[in-house]
Amino acid sequence: MSGLGKRGSPRRRLVSGIAFLLPNILGFAAFTLVPLVMSFGIAFTDWDTLRHNIFRHETLRFVGFENFSWLFHHPDFLHYLGNTFFLMLGLPFAIAGSLGAALLLTRVSHRPVARRGAFIFATLFLTGSGLLLRMGGMSQVGVWFIFGVLAAVSLVAGVLTGGSVYRTLFYLPNFTAGVATFVLWKKLYNPSGPINAALGPVLDGFASVVRSAPDLFSWGVPLACGVVAAALTLWQLWRLRQHWDDATAGPVSVVSGLLMLAVPVGLQLHWLGLSAVTAVGGPLGVVLIGAVLILKRPRRWGPVCARDAGLSAEIALALGLVPLLTLLAVGVTWGSRLPALAAVGLPAPNWLGDYDWAKPAIMIMGLWAAIGSNNMILYLAGLSNIPPELYEAADMDGASPLQRFWHITWPQLAPVTFFIGVMGVIYGLQGGFEMARVMTKGGPAGSTTTLSYFIYIEGFETGRLGYASAAAWVLFALVFILSLLNFRFGNRSAND
Repeated sequence: MSGLGKRGSPRRRLVSGIAFLLPNILGFAAFTLVPLVMSFGIAFTDWDTLRHNIFRHETLRFVGFENFSWLFHHPDFLHYLGNTFFLMLGLPFAIAGSLGAALLLTRVSHRPVARRGAFIFATLFLTGSGLLLRMGGMSQVGVWFIFGVLAAVSLVAGVLTGGSVYRTLFYLPNFTAGVATFVLWKKLYNPSGPINAALGPVLDGFASVVRSAPDLFSWGVPLACGVVAAALTLWQLWRLRQHWDDATAGPVSVVSGLLMLAVPVGLQLHWLGLSAVTAVGGPLGVVLIGAVLILKRPRRWGPVCARDAGLSAEIALALGLVPLLTLLAVGVTWGSRLPALAAVGLPAPNWLGDYDWAKPAIMIMGLWAAIGSNNMILYLAGLSNIPPELYEAADMDGASPLQRFWHITWPQLAPVTFFIGVMGVIYGLQGGFEMARVMTKGGPAGSTTTLSYFIYIEGFETGRLGYASAAAWVLFALVFILSLLNFRFGNRSAND
């Protein structure tokens, strides 16, 4: 009997374990597995809630890949895909902001001199603001005084608590209800709201400066942006050629590095009003010519050089270089128009009602929320795990703060940055629905409609469930491919 009891005990333990896991298993099957299987099957049918319901009993037809074919022939699908990728241009700035916030928070609690300086600055600011308010009245101080007082009070409270208040304020957007935050920002973005009220005097002053020297701005701003963009482009071409000659990059890495240069060029040609064929074909032609010039040079293939060697560095570089070159392209395109705009005044933007400002407004709000989110907490944890002996050795060698960051802090945070980058790409491809639904309804003219919002419109507003399911699986394939590329090539730099 004892032998039977011993042989039966593992089975009983298995049954007990399954019984404890059964609610979770049933929930996963009912709300995840079964809907996934049904969605995959629906994607190959013509299921439409207007034709297949209890009032109309039309036969459900199997249409094969017809939904997917219609999807890529949809007049707005590529537009919505472009909106999704455009909104993701804020990802590197969010990562940089989270890292900067984490570095500042670690400095506040460990640098008494910085804490005393911040306290003195806040005290002087509050005293000066009070005198200005007493002499000029609230009408002349306006919104800037309110914002300044709030910032100064937060600064004083933060230094008095050793950084605890700062951590709470930075993390506040993360646990605030999303819809409530979107409604608040919608009010802030109102043409007569506090943001435009604060920007009004600044824009008026800038317009007067532009009117005083119109020629300087008409060619100076585009020239400066163009020079910086040309320098970055030449630097990218030089490093690609160097890596190719040193056998540390293969053809895929070189072509990928050239493609990142084509994105901002294509966007600038599109903003100049050229046709889509020119905006896409021109940069791709330049990429092809550059690839031929770099790859045609023979060199010895060492064991390091492979088809995918160096691709992880190009993926990481693209996260920062593409948005920066895009901003410079904006400066080149719109800088020459400043004098004409300043001649009639520079009005505050109609953030959510203007086609050109809607996406930047969404990106600014997303950046505000991302800087103090979980990414900052992850960076704080990563900074606390860096061995202090590395910094002590760097100080003994006379390393500057920039060298300490570039050679110690940044490499040690590579695994954290890799994780944040992968999750940011996944969230960026799947996100955009809540903010577009609450703030803009996808407008104006579809400028803030992303793939996730497009799926919602097709599935729950027009009722074309088969078509919406096909779009959802295309989004899944896109997320899967980009995640696979990140894990295949991006984690190499994290593990080195």
